[in-house]
Amino acid sequence: MAELISKSACEIVALLKTGEISIDDTLDALEAQIEKIDPEINALPTLCFERARAAARQGDRIDSVLSGIPVAIKDLTDVAGVRTTYGSMLHVNHIPEQSDILVERIEANGGIIYAKSNTPEFGTGGNTFNDVFGATRNPHDVSRSAGGSSGGAAAALASGSAWLAQGSDLGGSLRTPAAFCGVTSLRPSPGLITTSPGTQPFDVYSQKGPMARSVADLALFADAMAGPSSLTGFSKSHLIDEFRNAAARPLKPLKIAYSEDLGITQTSSEVAEICNAAIAKLAREQINIETNHPDLSMMDAAFEVPRALDYVQSFGADLASTRGIMKPEVVWNIEKGLNLGAEEIRQSLDAQGQVFANASQFMQDYDLLICPATIIPAYPVEERYPGYSDGLEYSEYYRWLKICCAITTTTLPVITLPCGKTDSGLPIGLQLIGKAHGELELFALASYLEQVFDWNPLQAISCS
Repeated sequence: MAELISKSACEIVALLKTGEISIDDTLDALEAQIEKIDPEINALPTLCFERARAAARQGDRIDSVLSGIPVAIKDLTDVAGVRTTYGSMLHVNHIPEQSDILVERIEANGGIIYAKSNTPEFGTGGNTFNDVFGATRNPHDVSRSAGGSSGGAAAALASGSAWLAQGSDLGGSLRTPAAFCGVTSLRPSPGLITTSPGTQPFDVYSQKGPMARSVADLALFADAMAGPSSLTGFSKSHLIDEFRNAAARPLKPLKIAYSEDLGITQTSSEVAEICNAAIAKLAREQINIETNHPDLSMMDAAFEVPRALDYVQSFGADLASTRGIMKPEVVWNIEKGLNLGAEEIRQSLDAQGQVFANASQFMQDYDLLICPATIIPAYPVEERYPGYSDGLEYSEYYRWLKICCAITTTTLPVITLPCGKTDSGLPIGLQLIGKAHGELELFALASYLEQVFDWNPLQAISCS
């Protein structure tokens, strides 16, 4: 069943619905591909095929959204009975008894969980490595990073070890790996995709979302993940198949704002050249494109304080006993949170409101805001973060991610879409940013742009 690996998720679901293939066929194909590919890529360090085959025997999934297609879950998200380490030696043997409510929704909608994807410790950083499982490598060039923190998810998709993979995003953790590995992702608006809230039921910055090889597959998975829950602070209603139906009707944008750097960072000439070439393709489609961006000058204050508070709330109480176990970037975030003052927090709240107001108002004049998803191509996997070997301090480890962090502070929905590759074959991606709570239109617009860019989602598999 090796030929199944090259098929899209939508094709696999269609074959499952007609009975032309079984869930066991899909699991056999993935198991063989993982055995062949993953020793070098290290995208899916925890496998649970026995659990998956048991789930396949329970009930009829034919009429469900996913119809029994296998799904990979990020190692930050609990799956009952499956080792879930959060990429940390602190939880090296942790096996949760209860799944995250997002996992329960995916399974209720027909998804079969077969693997956990690799992540940096507690999702910290744009390069996927940890002391539990080691580093995940980019399928396009195994000397390069797969990005992070959903690097295992992106690498699994790009190497043919997954058709659909769940990820999460605070400062670019869906978008960076999608761009580095040449796949797609959706960072949703708050409340669209509900997840177990933990101690922060009203957090709007950290979001879980789908990853896939194409916009149609992404829409399929988003339909299975979206929906309300009475157990969460934010929740929205969702109609089954509405994203997939939107993606099936490509919509040509009338007016786009484009920026190489959002006015807050520096984009490498290599990335800028490829992104500019992609925008030139859109211009030839007679789309009105303006070089413009919202005022995001307050994004540092809007992003850094809530992030630091998140870390100190999650890990601060045990810092004295865990400091020597957690990686320095995590410790730095916790310490920043511990040292926050009231005035700094007040200024951050003001900045958060201002950034959202600026961005949501700006989008009233455009169908899309487009910018690069990363400012550099995938860098050497041994480099903890860009600049590390040159002596860049831990406090600067995520500055290269500002082009994503800035969009996080707007809370606008984002689809990451591959748009080209470097001379050495490394993928480059764009952030397609929609109107507030505008995922439905965003899928239709992204589907149109995907046709224009003509990206082959199987390139990575052929490179593996």
